[in-house]
Amino acid sequence: MNSLLASGKLAESPVLGPVAAISVGIVDGTPLLDLEYVEDVACDTDMNVVMTGAGHYVEVQGTAEGAAFTRAEMDELLRLAEKGIGELVELQGKALAA
Repeated sequence: MNSLLASGKLAESPVLGPVAAISVGIVDGTPLLDLEYVEDVACDTDMNVVMTGAGHYVEVQGTAEGAAFTRAEMDELLRLAEKGIGELVELQGKALAA
């Protein structure tokens, strides 16, 4: 993108800010962040969350795979997702600054 800006092919950066996605789920009653494959296939609840660096939601997709989940469990999964996405956005910023 920097080369497109430098060559004049882009007048301004189309990037408005960072965005990141992560999976969360409940496995054996325990809320987990960034599910590995073995956890994902065995989970009771599976959720994918996409957020901007400003903390706004782009997408939330959750499914009760084995058992229905409560509002409290959903809130916990969203809290975990926000934490993980915050870490990813921070790492993105460091990588782009390098």
